[in-house]
Amino acid sequence: MKILVTGSAGFIGHALCQRLLDRGDEVIGLDNLNDYYDVELKKARLARLMTHANFKNFELDLENANAIAELFRQQKPQRVVNLAAQAGVRYSLKNPQAYVSSNLQGFVNILEACRHNEVEHLVYASSSSVYGSNTSLPFTVHSNVDHPVSLYAASKKANELFAHSYSHLFSLPTTGLRFFTVYGPWGRPDMALFLFTKAILAGQPIDVFNNGKHKRDFTYIDDIVEGVIRTIDKTATGCEQYDSSRPDPATSSAPYRIFNIGGSNPVELMHYIETLEKALGKTAEKNYLPMQAGDVPETSADVTALVDYIDYKPETDIETGIARFVAWYRAYYKV
Repeated sequence: MKILVTGSAGFIGHALCQRLLDRGDEVIGLDNLNDYYDVELKKARLARLMTHANFKNFELDLENANAIAELFRQQKPQRVVNLAAQAGVRYSLKNPQAYVSSNLQGFVNILEACRHNEVEHLVYASSSSVYGSNTSLPFTVHSNVDHPVSLYAASKKANELFAHSYSHLFSLPTTGLRFFTVYGPWGRPDMALFLFTKAILAGQPIDVFNNGKHKRDFTYIDDIVEGVIRTIDKTATGCEQYDSSRPDPATSSAPYRIFNIGGSNPVELMHYIETLEKALGKTAEKNYLPMQAGDVPETSADVTALVDYIDYKPETDIETGIARFVAWYRAYYKV
């Protein structure tokens, strides 16, 4: 297939493009290479993809409606995976406007382009952050998610609502995937694993929020990519059992689906750090801090719906995943 992947220089986007190319798809990448984190790392990811004859990349902003529309007209992708977004819960406290322009305006531009260019299926990144102040665990896609605790989470919930309106009005098949704390080689420098590894190797203290009592449903990158690919291949359809008198947030009479995609095995932050210390062969100096605004104490994914839909099951434990990350980090940064 001919597949457009936005956020192609990003962590998940790069890994997804690699897998799609390996199986023979033609991949169109789109990324604005912004400086939210190390641009050189993004360029290094893209350099790996540019060795494939079936890959081409465009440096564009999602919020540039005319440029996005022209790209779709020229390239005519059959399916689209929208991973580009302004990421980060904590950064949303400092720069909320970035989330409005990229995650809201940018996503509408993608929806419009899909609508007018006969795209067969739009798969897009949502987030476990949409569960907000919900404390009923594990998080299920059938739960209400109307109480976000960060602007980032609110923007992802808005994406789901925008997608549903386009699925309903224009019969555009859309599938949203709520990612749960993705980690692994080529990961994001603003994420805990990357920050901890860099500090520990440099002999610097690490900040441990909520005194290390956080629990996160860490999900290894290869498991995420496998789930995304299977979702791309299965175009969303309307749910025959949908009952408008008792609406289910995860389904619709329109061709619209929402799924959790996570490891389904929450790990306490302190255990995560201890596993990293073993992989590095060094003990971290820890600076214990209270929970930060916008954070939640625990995430846990109920992936039953996705298992039933695409026979998806994460397979990588954190010991294996962290060891692979450390091996990549040492090789890439030569430390």
